[in-house]
Amino acid sequence: MHTDLVAALDIGGTKIAGALVDGGGRILLRAQRPTPAQEDGDTVMRAVEGVLHDLTGSPLWARAGSIGIGSAGPVDATTGTVSPVNVPGWRDFPLVKRVRAVACGLPVELIGDGVAIAAAEHWQGAARGHDNALCMVVSTGVGGGLVMGGRLHPGPTGNAGHIGHISVDLDGDPCPCGARGCVERIASGPNIARRALANGWRPGPDGDASAAAVAKAARAGDPPAVASFERAAQALAAGIAATATLVEIDIAVIGGGVAGAGDVLFTPLRRWLRDYVTLSFVQHLKVTAAQMGRDAGLVGAAAAALHAAPDATAAGVGG
Repeated sequence: MHTDLVAALDIGGTKIAGALVDGGGRILLRAQRPTPAQEDGDTVMRAVEGVLHDLTGSPLWARAGSIGIGSAGPVDATTGTVSPVNVPGWRDFPLVKRVRAVACGLPVELIGDGVAIAAAEHWQGAARGHDNALCMVVSTGVGGGLVMGGRLHPGPTGNAGHIGHISVDLDGDPCPCGARGCVERIASGPNIARRALANGWRPGPDGDASAAAVAKAARAGDPPAVASFERAAQALAAGIAATATLVEIDIAVIGGGVAGAGDVLFTPLRRWLRDYVTLSFVQHLKVTAAQMGRDAGLVGAAAAALHAAPDATAAGVGG
């Protein structure tokens, strides 16, 4: 049987997306369900099964040779379990086992959603051609993944590169992860909005208090909005610089909703980075916006499955 496609799942707190993807990263079939994130674990799994049934019901499914899953985490690729912070019904949930049962025993590759984004950007996006990269998503949370030596580096459990929980303020606010002063606690969308509100920014007549609204106000010169993005940029710069110094990346790619702020974020980020990236071997570091958009999770999950396959080098994934 000709198995030239992979199935991909992108599991997050708001949606569960699925796709069949070819060896060139093209999505041939899509399916999606909302995530019943506050329900029990079996209810969430039924939504995953619904997406899988939409895929398995297609004639294209016969060409699928494996499944890649990019899930909100933490994940544990060694046990095939997931414990997403924003899906409380899943704690050490045996996702790989349950997916394999629906998918008639196909091989399943599990990685964190930040690692999936790194895989996508390295394969098809802004990190293409770079052997050592950090790819980040800055949105409701802050996640990331690493490419090292030209290969995806998920780490033993599938969580490597989780920059959102590097502490950049040792005496900073407590983070839900249990630490203090994490990048996510400062630079995520909700925390950008929280800080702007605390410092006197007020939403417009529409009541929109999102980070996107703060970005709009910052673009117009509102001081608390500008200051909140300045602080977020500083935290991101410190986390990126620490990563670059540790593993010698040459590019940091940033996607997610907060990156949509454009120059409001990237201009102060690049300025702050000059203060933190001081050693000669990291001064060439480039920071750029992600290119893969909303398909990053699916394409990255597919890339991880292809990367794990015996013919991954021939497929041109991760090498």
